[in-house]
Amino acid sequence: MNHNDHVNLIRAGVDTSGAWADFGSGGGAFTLALADVLDESATIYSIDQDTGTLNQQRRAMHDRFPERLVTYLQADFTRKLDLPPLDGILMANSLHFVRQKEPVLELVRGYLKPDGRLLMVEYNTDHGNTWVPYPFSFETWQVVAIQNGFRDTRLLSARPSRFLGEIYSAVSRKA
Repeated sequence: MNHNDHVNLIRAGVDTSGAWADFGSGGGAFTLALADVLDESATIYSIDQDTGTLNQQRRAMHDRFPERLVTYLQADFTRKLDLPPLDGILMANSLHFVRQKEPVLELVRGYLKPDGRLLMVEYNTDHGNTWVPYPFSFETWQVVAIQNGFRDTRLLSARPSRFLGEIYSAVSRKA
């Protein structure tokens, strides 16, 4: 996938202003997509455990979006973070590393403003492997989202993937 693919997966789920976070941002492919979709007044918090990937991201962001306000946090998103109330959170290929999703989703829900958006990008399967241990299909996400205080979950986009068949994006609102 390339940058346009990342943008196309998330564009329909992103309100273009406010404060957004990318949880488990890795090398920053989807953080860059957020920067492309959000207006220039928006703030982005990029959270990952790996300092090296955050530094890589910082360089890529500076090259493509030098004026963009991004705060890089070296942290584990499965633990309590010091964040302001957020308009949206993006979790792109990050929640599939967490077996027990409920405690993480409780934290995520707590960071969001009323009616805030949770944007999920995930492999459309309920069967993992060594590299993607706990993925969840869109159908499963619809159930998990409701059980964890989210509403109005809708599929945004799906595209074939050489890895695990298909990747999808979905948006849910804080209930």
